[in-house]
Amino acid sequence: MPHALTRARSQIVQMAKEPVVLVTLIIIVALLGIFILYPLYKVIQLSLMPDGVFSFSVYEYIFAHPRFRGAITNSIMLGAIVATLATAVAYLFAYSISRTKMAGKKAFKILVYLPIIAPPFMFGIAIILLFGNNGLITAGLFNSYNYSVYGLHGLIITQTVGLFPLAYLMLVGILQGIDPDLETCAMNLGASRLRTFFTVTFPLSAPGILAAWLLIFVASMTDFGTPILLGGNFDVLSVQAYLEFTGMGNLPRGAALAVILIIPTIGTFLLQRHILSKRTYTTITGKATRHTADTATPLANGIFFSICLAICLFMLMFYVVIIVCMFIKIWGVNWSFTLEHFVYAWDVSLGVLWNTTLLAAVATPITACISVLIAYFIVRKTFPGKKYVAILSMMMFAVPGTAVGIGYILAFNEGPILLTGTAYIIIACFIFRTMPIGVEASIASLKQISNDIEESSANLGATTAMTFKRITLPLITPAFFASATFTFIRSMTSLSAVIFLISANWNLLTPLLLSQTENLMLAQASITSLILCTTLIFGIYIIKKITKLGQERIFGKRN
Repeated sequence: MPHALTRARSQIVQMAKEPVVLVTLIIIVALLGIFILYPLYKVIQLSLMPDGVFSFSVYEYIFAHPRFRGAITNSIMLGAIVATLATAVAYLFAYSISRTKMAGKKAFKILVYLPIIAPPFMFGIAIILLFGNNGLITAGLFNSYNYSVYGLHGLIITQTVGLFPLAYLMLVGILQGIDPDLETCAMNLGASRLRTFFTVTFPLSAPGILAAWLLIFVASMTDFGTPILLGGNFDVLSVQAYLEFTGMGNLPRGAALAVILIIPTIGTFLLQRHILSKRTYTTITGKATRHTADTATPLANGIFFSICLAICLFMLMFYVVIIVCMFIKIWGVNWSFTLEHFVYAWDVSLGVLWNTTLLAAVATPITACISVLIAYFIVRKTFPGKKYVAILSMMMFAVPGTAVGIGYILAFNEGPILLTGTAYIIIACFIFRTMPIGVEASIASLKQISNDIEESSANLGATTAMTFKRITLPLITPAFFASATFTFIRSMTSLSAVIFLISANWNLLTPLLLSQTENLMLAQASITSLILCTTLIFGIYIIKKITKLGQERIFGKRN
């Protein structure tokens, strides 16, 4: 213990030599404590003190009932299957974009974003319209009334398609950061293209693969929009927590289910850190490199193109059926053409769209900056409690949004920080709910950058802040873009947490979409979804342009 205290004191003294760095770290830790740890503490407190007295009665009830035990097992199984499939699809897509010369790459780069910008319930609604009991394909074209899309297989398909772009955003940046000369040298020494892939490309992209798997695993387990529509008899923790909060009104039991959901996420996170600590993945060393790679034969290019095309066509089918539904009087009952749904959508959605876009736009740059700073401190700095900061920065992504919403209400409904009913509580929720993917993307990118680059800058007299601004940050621009993009998208499409935080002055599109879906206003919900998707596409374009302009301002415009 004395040795640990001495080492901690030495680390603090070392950081105190650069006050800007130390103050930044203190502010970040304080923010994590206030907006992540404190709300989670309130949720845990509620689960352990349902009547104001400490008791494990809520947990005893959960583990004594097969319905809740089955939900725990189902959630872990669904998360593992979806994470594995989605990460595999994302890696294939990212490899096709970054390491082949297949045709249509520009179009695929755009189409791959379609699932990630889908609002809650959109893919679930599309699956029901196509494959439901009165679906266009099952009941309309094939008259297969015995087929049911509800259950595990429906969830796997919908979540895999909906979540794989999250992994793609991370993996494409990782693959683009790998020096293509390493692959060229391997092939010049006699290695085949396949052997080069398995001995060079794949091992170097392992940080991104593991980080992507973790994020998809957590996203699948905490998703309740898809399971509540397609789950059927397949109970999962996120839905059970949501139903306990909203349907049964049993807040302590819902909080306990949320706490249980954190356990596999933290376990996966720690396992990832243990595996990554055993390997070295540095590929950016400061030496000049080429920016393109050709590691696929013409036949392989054709195969990659066919696979990517099939994936994109399957995704587009969902959007087509949503668009068609907007012009149908009553799906499956009255197929007559109508435009009356647009009148309703225009009257109801316009003001809510402005609120949603404004709050998301405010949260986006703040989240991206905080994410990069946290990752930098975790990877490049040594300070007391670093591993706990790393765990804490991931924790909010692991908790179901319903628990986050309840936690924020409990934490900020009274002084000293009174935020309930204001825009600030929604912005804070956006920032700290979406921050983990930015942290993971930045960590994966930083692990590819040699320490020698920053050490050389320090030897030339640059401070840590100057080195971070002029060297490190530009090199991890793909991760910064991924963080900003994800934050904007998930803020615009967030539902399960913000549904508890909205007020008369600050209503959002996703709760409106939920209301429309619950009232079987599928055509109106389809229009609202399309409005949201259009806004997201425009927002992503703006973020990409701003990121590019910022990089050009630092490095100068590239010819």
